Amino acid sequence: MRLWLILGMFPGFLTMICLYFLLKQFGLTQEGAIPGLILTYVACYGMQYYVCKGYFDTILRALDEAARIDGATRFQFMRIMMIPLSKPIIIYTALTAFRAPWCDYIFASYVAFGSDSSYNVAVALTRWINTNDYQGYFTRFCAGGVLVAIPVTILFMALQKYYVEGVTGGAVKG
Repeated sequence: MRLWLILGMFPGFLTMICLYFLLKQFGLTQEGAIPGLILTYVACYGMQYYVCKGYFDTILRALDEAARIDGATRFQFMRIMMIPLSKPIIIYTALTAFRAPWCDYIFASYVAFGSDSSYNVAVALTRWINTNDYQGYFTRFCAGGVLVAIPVTILFMALQKYYVEGVTGGAVKG
C-alpha cells in the first residue's frame, strides 16, 4: 500500500513522456494508439484501490462474523452481503473509469498525434475548431459537446441512486 501511495503522489504529467516512449517502442502510438490508450487507462485505475480500500474499511467486521456464525461460506458472504453493500463504490469506480478516458485531451492527443483514426472524442472535437472558419465549425463543436455529454449524463443518471445508498444501510440495527 505504501508503494501505491508513493506512486500516487507523483502527478500524471511526470509519466507522460516516459509512457509515450514506452508505448512507441511497442508500436502503440499514432496508428496503434487505441490499444496503447486502453492499456494505459486500465493500468492507471489501479490507484482506485486506495479509494475502494477506504470504503471497504467502513463495512463492519461484525457482518462477516454474523454470516460465518449463520453458516455462510466466504463466497456466499461476498455474493450475498459484500457485493450489494459495495455497489456505491463499484459504481463510482466504473463511472470515473468511463468518464476519464472519454474526456481526456492531453494524453490522448500526445499519444495519437497525427493519426485521425486514433483520436478520442475530446481530441477530435478540438480538431474541428482548429480551422480558420470559426463561424461554421464553432457551432458544430458546441453541438458535438452536447452529444458527447449525453452518454456520460445518461450513465450518471442511471447510476445516481447507488450514490445515495448508505454503506451499511439496514444491515446492522442497533
